[in-house]
Amino acid sequence: MTRLFEAAYPFANDVLALPVTDLDETVAWYGHCFGLSEVGRQDEPVPTVIMERDGVRIGFAINGGDASQDGAAIKVTDIRRAQEELERRGVQCGDRQVDERDGQELHVFFVAAPDGLCYYFHQPVVD
Repeated sequence: MTRLFEAAYPFANDVLALPVTDLDETVAWYGHCFGLSEVGRQDEPVPTVIMERDGVRIGFAINGGDASQDGAAIKVTDIRRAQEELERRGVQCGDRQVDERDGQELHVFFVAAPDGLCYYFHQPVVD
């Protein structure tokens, strides 16, 4: 199957240190629901796990951050396929809509993960 994830951008500071409270639960949920695989883990300076899909890395850290104020924008190659795949895996997705960012129209939908992090899945509208 072709690549789905193209890039990930943080809402706040660092897409490789999104705040969570339990790394093992995080790995299990994001592995099953987002299709991410664990590619690295460290304990210092804070416990952190790095996960990846299609060469795109997202990290989660026990860093005391507020998950409800953080998340990531995930650029995908096929917004419909992304939403259908997530829903098949039991993820509740917001309605797909068209959004405008920096003068560009995007197909988008949101996902609020159980850990409180929010994800903005998007794909540029192509004429």
